[in-house]
Amino acid sequence: MSARLNSAQPYVIGLFRVVVGLLFTVHGAASLFGVLGGAMGTHGGTIEAGTWPGWYAAVIQLVAGGLVLLGLGTRGAALIASGSMAFAYFDVHQQAALWPIQNGGELPVLFCWSFLLLVFTGSGAFGLDRLVTRRTAATRQPSAEQAPIAV
Repeated sequence: MSARLNSAQPYVIGLFRVVVGLLFTVHGAASLFGVLGGAMGTHGGTIEAGTWPGWYAAVIQLVAGGLVLLGLGTRGAALIASGSMAFAYFDVHQQAALWPIQNGGELPVLFCWSFLLLVFTGSGAFGLDRLVTRRTAATRQPSAEQAPIAV
């Protein structure tokens, strides 16, 4: 049973990455463009450009979420997204109460830890990272240091 589950791991990580990236991207799009109900607390509106920290968080959500969704630069984008959610939790939510259930910070905590997991697991089976890595490895010629020595 364990071997079968282990063989499916890259595909499940890939699906997990797609879902988390899509949800994060949608948050950024809602805040920046007013789609899907708009930014929270604006009744369908957007966040004013350049306002700290909301607008910058929305840009990170849109860009990093899109990169994670595509699986392109997953580890770097996930690290930035995780950090932004940690900042959101400690700067905004923790002031209201200690526990996420009390301060409305459950979503930032889940995003933070989900992205941190992706930093360590990578993009999984469906990421564009794999295509780029495969193509780069195929075109790279072994250097003199890497070439085997014939005896």
